[in-house]
Amino acid sequence: QVQLMESGGGLVQAGGSLSLSCSASGRTDDLYAMAWFRQNPGKERELVAHITLSGGSTLYADSVKGRFTISRDNAKKAVYLQMNSLKSEDTAVYFCAARFFGNYRTAGAYEYWGQGTQVTVSS
Repeated sequence: QVQLMESGGGLVQAGGSLSLSCSASGRTDDLYAMAWFRQNPGKERELVAHITLSGGSTLYADSVKGRFTISRDNAKKAVYLQMNSLKSEDTAVYFCAARFFGNYRTAGAYEYWGQGTQVTVSS
């Protein structure tokens, strides 16, 4: 089993920045491609950003391109999400996820999840 734990959420004004971190523990002999998702009540969990195992390839939702940056440090078994120019519509619970089977764009494909961290952007 792998445990993921997010940190770094909070309240920020529109236009501000936040940095999220996700640390892996447990059986982490194998490292995986990882992703950040977000979810609001009554809505589906949506992909925000994805990064390959090597970190050499990243993908972003259109809504966050140019504002968010995903990165990872395999030595620390951590993945990060730098969020700049935040908007009120970025408000959500943010989750990190690891090890997918099938379509990496869908939440259902991921095996491991963190508990989530709240990001609230005030306008």
